[in-house]
Amino acid sequence: MKKILVWSVTAALAGFLFGFDTVVISGADKTLQSIWNSSDMFHGIVVVGMALWGTVIGAIFGSIPTNKIGRKKTLIVIGILYTISALGSALANDPLTFALFRFLGGLGVGASTVAAPTYISEIAPPEDRGKLVGLYQFNIVFGILIAFVSNLLLSDIGEDAWRWMMGVEAIPAIIYTLFALSIPQSPRWLISQLRVAEAKQVLNQIDPSQDIERLMFDINTVQDQNISGKSIFIKKYRLPFLLAFFIAFFNQLSGINAFLYFAPRILTEAGLGEESALINSIGIGVTNMIFTLMGIYLIDRLGRKQLMYIGSVGYIISLSLVSMAFFFKWGGIAMPLFLFLFIASHAISQGTVIWVFISEIFPNHLRGFGQAFGSSVHWILAAIIPSLIPVLFSTVGPGVVFAFFAFMMVLQLLFVFYIMPETKGRSLEELGISLSKV
Repeated sequence: MKKILVWSVTAALAGFLFGFDTVVISGADKTLQSIWNSSDMFHGIVVVGMALWGTVIGAIFGSIPTNKIGRKKTLIVIGILYTISALGSALANDPLTFALFRFLGGLGVGASTVAAPTYISEIAPPEDRGKLVGLYQFNIVFGILIAFVSNLLLSDIGEDAWRWMMGVEAIPAIIYTLFALSIPQSPRWLISQLRVAEAKQVLNQIDPSQDIERLMFDINTVQDQNISGKSIFIKKYRLPFLLAFFIAFFNQLSGINAFLYFAPRILTEAGLGEESALINSIGIGVTNMIFTLMGIYLIDRLGRKQLMYIGSVGYIISLSLVSMAFFFKWGGIAMPLFLFLFIASHAISQGTVIWVFISEIFPNHLRGFGQAFGSSVHWILAAIIPSLIPVLFSTVGPGVVFAFFAFMMVLQLLFVFYIMPETKGRSLEELGISLSKV
């Protein structure tokens, strides 16, 4: 178990770089617009937004290297992309060069949401798979917090502070890449490449006491049964396809990314002063991390479905209260408390469950494609929804926006109750067979 934990933590560190890379731009945002005298539109779409579109493309096409060269080599390439992006962004002298290097980092972010959960799910024992894959989400949240701290510490070192903010990411990126060189290939990917002897060696490293021959037989049986199904879009895989779509769809229709990107603005709209809004934003980050840890602890004990029940109810209550606070102009401490409840509901459920669940529901030979599909839905919506928030706030108002998100969480609760299966403690091969039926 010690080796599996080390390998899982190594792969999950791609999530740390994901979180760090996504948020680090916030420290350099206003400085860069001032230095390059960019218009709001150019700055938003090119300088800041290019990384997000790199993420979308990385998620859409991340299954190609994950399947062709393997999960391990893809994770190494991701580390190299992060390193080049950090150094190139720090050294850039014009907005287009800066945007190009940020785009490369975005590719790493998107591809990591495919390769890392896939790799961890394929080496983890069924009884521990939830919390091990959940380490990826924890590292995202941890990376976000460290990026905020790093930006704060580097903010007063001079006019080139922004270069240090962007470049410091190269240090964890290089460390991660070196660690990734030491992990083995996924045994299930090796079997899909007919490298059976190597797969046996890795399975023996994972757990020498397990019945290797029996496990190899189960993996090969599922592989043989699915040999004709090379696409997640055929009728046989309709259920896992729909499950991946809806878990990602509802993740973003909770409003989580819209909220995280605009937390200070939302709190200011609710009547808090600017300084108070920023302080409460830090509290939101701490709440996110604490409840993510709780989700990781509970996911293999209560199961994915139970966490989604808890989170859905928490979403509905918190989002309804936030909406009412805007409609009835409740001031004071009410709004931050409601938003903390919202973040806690997300972190303990969707935040913890999404990457675990998508990595479990597709058969071995299509897991990379399935993970890429679910990640793509997530990231396309993550690009679209936050971009609509400013105009929606100024037209229909934040109360209506949060009421809509609350309604979508009612639909999520129905999805969990009627459609979502429980995957806790079941082998990937068992899930591949039971969810892939004509």
